[in-house]
Amino acid sequence: MQSRPTLETILSHRSIRKFTDQPISQEILTTLIDAGRRASTSNNLQCVSIIRVTDAQIREGLKQASGMAYITECAEFLLFCIDFHKQKQLNPESQLDWAEVSLIGAVDSGIMAQNVLLAAESLGIGGFYIGALRNHIQQVSELVNLPPYCVPLVGLCLGYPAQDPPLKPRLSQALMCYENRYPTELDQEAFANYQQELTAYYEQRSGQSLNWLDNIRKALNAPVRPHILPYFQQQGLLKK
Repeated sequence: MQSRPTLETILSHRSIRKFTDQPISQEILTTLIDAGRRASTSNNLQCVSIIRVTDAQIREGLKQASGMAYITECAEFLLFCIDFHKQKQLNPESQLDWAEVSLIGAVDSGIMAQNVLLAAESLGIGGFYIGALRNHIQQVSELVNLPPYCVPLVGLCLGYPAQDPPLKPRLSQALMCYENRYPTELDQEAFANYQQELTAYYEQRSGQSLNWLDNIRKALNAPVRPHILPYFQQQGLLKK
């Protein structure tokens, strides 16, 4: 099992949305899950569960819930869930309805999912996170039979790449890494440079003239999944 160096893997990350028909071996899949298991976890709570979805009917349901065809096209689909169900079973006195508990679960889930994807990319496998599952989070929950105190957070499509996309530009360090204190003003020159760089990327990829401000407006200028809070509360989380 040949693995690329860590920095090379991290700095060459790209989302892969087209896959070959090559399956991922059980040996590699087990190794990827082990990479996730070794992820950092707050207070050793280990409050994340992974559901490997192999059932074609469930995958189709997840595709319908998210609007993402990649779910039925990838070799492996993993669903990362905030999971405090085990903790509640073992310790009924657990106070799981605090906001901090859900934050812990979300942070741990993100760290674990990133571990899995980085390990996969180091082995020549590509991937793509599916957050759109939260558009219909109740439907997703029912499809995979989630119990109370368990929430589907993000999916991960994995497979051998059938495309070679360019790197998507990221904010420069001047716009996201500060020393000692947060700056009082945005670095306008650095921001303008990033806008131009990202616009060039989108024009090359899709022929559209888009920039980061367009991304922000698209994502944040309307209610952002208002059904999420009541769903978390239904599951016994985020009540105070």
